[in-house]
Amino acid sequence: MEELKKTVINFRNERDWGKFHNAKDLAISLNLEAGELLENFQWKSSEEATETKNQEIKEEIADVMIYLLLLCDKLDINLEDAVHSKLKMNAQKYPIDKSFGKNAKYNEL
Repeated sequence: MEELKKTVINFRNERDWGKFHNAKDLAISLNLEAGELLENFQWKSSEEATETKNQEIKEEIADVMIYLLLLCDKLDINLEDAVHSKLKMNAQKYPIDKSFGKNAKYNEL
């Protein structure tokens, strides 16, 4: 993950774009790219979208990840640590014995 983050940061720095990358604008860009990802699924079944828009989906997922890594860098967040921490919290909210095979929210289990 760190190597990927370094590659993204290097790409940004080579273009002198860091001056534009404040937390607010990175969060906005992250959401815009997530919206572009969703556009590939609009008015299609999940199967149809993944069969006909696979390359576009892959590119938008990459854009989302790039902005996520830039935002983590800006906010000095270790993404791996944040994910592990969140999974521990979710494990408490969604114990296997109560949530297995269910799509209910934790307060409805």
